Amino acid sequence: MSRLVEVVKSLLPDPGKGRAPTRDQLIEALRTVYDPEIPVNIYDLGLIYRLEVDDHGRVEIDMTLTAPACPVAGTLPHEVGRVIDAVPGVEDTVVHLVWTPAWSKERMSEEAQLQLGLL
Repeated sequence: MSRLVEVVKSLLPDPGKGRAPTRDQLIEALRTVYDPEIPVNIYDLGLIYRLEVDDHGRVEIDMTLTAPACPVAGTLPHEVGRVIDAVPGVEDTVVHLVWTPAWSKERMSEEAQLQLGLL
C-alpha cells in the first residue's frame, strides 16, 4: 500500500461495512492528490468536474487536466482512482478523463488562486 493511500485511510473515519462514504470524505481524499507541476491539490485546482457516489459505494468521477498534452495524462487519473478506492466504504471507482469544457483558471477555488498569487 502506498504512503498516500495510508494517509488517506488514516484521515477518514470508517463509515462501517456496507455504508457508502460521504461526498465530503471523497473530496477530502481528492485534496491529498496534487498536480505535479502546480503546488495545488487537484480538487481546488478545479480538475474534478463531476463526483458522484451511490448508496452502494460506487464512485464515478469526471476529471480533466490543465492541458491535453499534460505529461501526467496517463498516470494522474489512475492515482485519483487509487486514492478514492482507499476511502472506507468505496466499493468501486471509475475515473473518466474528459476535455470538455476545457480547463481554465476560473475553475480554481479562491484559496488556490490566492495560493498561486492570481488574486
